[in-house]
Amino acid sequence: QVLDFGWPDLHTPALEKICSICKAMDTWLNAVAHNVVVLHNKGNRGRLGVVVAAYMHYSNISASADQALDRFAMKRFYEDKVVPVGQPSQKRYIHYFSGLLSGSIKMNNKPLFLHHVIMHGIPNFESKGGCRPFLKIYQAMQPVYTSGI
Repeated sequence: QVLDFGWPDLHTPALEKICSICKAMDTWLNAVAHNVVVLHNKGNRGRLGVVVAAYMHYSNISASADQALDRFAMKRFYEDKVVPVGQPSQKRYIHYFSGLLSGSIKMNNKPLFLHHVIMHGIPNFESKGGCRPFLKIYQAMQPVYTSGI
């Protein structure tokens, strides 16, 4: 069984996608004792790290003794091969997902409207006292607006 849950590189998946990935992994692993999950990633390791870290939180909900041993092995793999989760948004979403599982965070299905963006001060990226910022807005992982560059 092959499932593709891809999302653009250097982006964090939507929380719904993280939930779907964890549920699919858990369903597969609990269906037959010898089932394994293989994760493949064409981008940076942070994307893989988001999935592994999210599933580590997810699987802790109903951990048996065997699952605890599996979780320990996954944690060692994660620390040795996958860390660090690179992007701040990736780290933030792992914390969001953990909050969803614990019930301390609730998902908001209401639309969010961006009316304006304010930058306080001008970053000095070009060593000449300025920068050329641009804005790219995504909706459902699809770019819907890009300002002039």
